[in-house]
Amino acid sequence: MFFLDIHTHSIGKQNSILSRRPEETIPSQSFSLGIHPWYLKTDWADLINIIEQNIHHPHLQAIGECGFDLLKGPEENLQLEVFAAQAKIAKKHGLPVILHCVKGLHLLQAFLKRNPESPAIIWHGYNQKPEVAKNLLARPVYFSFGEALMKEGSNAQKFIRECPLDRIFFETDTSDVEISSIYKQASVILGLSIEELVFVVRDNWNHISKRKLNEG
Repeated sequence: MFFLDIHTHSIGKQNSILSRRPEETIPSQSFSLGIHPWYLKTDWADLINIIEQNIHHPHLQAIGECGFDLLKGPEENLQLEVFAAQAKIAKKHGLPVILHCVKGLHLLQAFLKRNPESPAIIWHGYNQKPEVAKNLLARPVYFSFGEALMKEGSNAQKFIRECPLDRIFFETDTSDVEISSIYKQASVILGLSIEELVFVVRDNWNHISKRKLNEG
């Protein structure tokens, strides 16, 4: 069964999109490529050039992870500028953006206000209050759920019950949890079969990306 893992940092996982930074080696599997705010410096234009040079790579599936982090990232205006530059590339080439967002909701909102034709944005590892997500549903923002679904009473558990099915993805990120276990937990919470969730995620991907994943 094709359990799409929208975001992982573990090399070699089947049916997964491996998150890579421009300065890292391009892998021989499906991957996303982006400037993470933790590693953002003033020479970011060189990294943008690397992303553009690899934009037609057959395994490139998304831009990111990129975004906002007010705990470990540089000053806000720089984060917003670099995110906008990456989102522009994603929009031009029909790719989704994998979003990292820590204490940066206001920056995401600022970007969306300035860019009404935003590319699809997948907020990875979503575990914020449901109200935060609901206020973003008018825009092309999607939500990827991971290990937090396993934690009883988590915000991820609360929101997935209310999240429109056409906005849902799943991921493993840095955890050791199998992606199939994430799908199984979601199926229990939502009262849907695993097969239904697999179909939902595949359909969601095909809706937001011009590039089709190899199922195998």
